[in-house]
Amino acid sequence: MTEDIVRALGYGTLGSRLKRMGEKLQAQTQEISARSQELNLPASHHPVLAALDRYGPLSVGSLTDAVGLSQPGVTRMVNKLKSDGLVEGSPDPSDRRIARIALTGKGQALVRHLQRTLWPEIMLAVADACSGLNGSLLQQLTQLEDALETQSLRARRSAEPLPEWEDLMSKMENMR
Repeated sequence: MTEDIVRALGYGTLGSRLKRMGEKLQAQTQEISARSQELNLPASHHPVLAALDRYGPLSVGSLTDAVGLSQPGVTRMVNKLKSDGLVEGSPDPSDRRIARIALTGKGQALVRHLQRTLWPEIMLAVADACSGLNGSLLQQLTQLEDALETQSLRARRSAEPLPEWEDLMSKMENMR
C-alpha cells in the first residue's frame, strides 16, 4: 500500500491536509443535508445563510469577510441562493452602488428549519468525531481523519433529541 504522503510530510503539507479534511467534512455534511431537506442546497452555502441570519443584510464584501471565502466564490453562492429565492439584493441606502444581501422570508424559514434540525445534528456529529483528540495538531488531525474513516458523520447521529440552537451557539462561544 502506498503511504499517505500528505500525512507523512507533516507540517510541510499542512495546508493540503486541512483542505482535504475540509472537503471530507463538507462531503459528509452534504450526505446528511441531502437526506434532511427538500431543497438541494450545497453544504458550503450554509455559512452564508448563517451569516445573514446572525448579522442581517450584508454587502458581498462584508459577507466575504464573515465567511472567510473569496469574493468570487461568495458571489456564486449568493447568485445560487437568489435563484432559489432564499436571498435578495437591494441597494445600500448610504451607497447605492453596493448591494446588500438579505434573507427572504423563504430564506428565514429555511434557516429556522436548519437551526432546529441539520445544523445541530452536524455540530453534534463533528463534536463526537473530535471527542478525545489529544496530542500535537498533526496527531489530532490523524485521529480525526481516522475517526471519520471509521464512522462517518451520518453514522454518528445521536438518538437523543437535538438541543436548542441558541444553547449550542452559547456552548460554541465558550469553546473559542
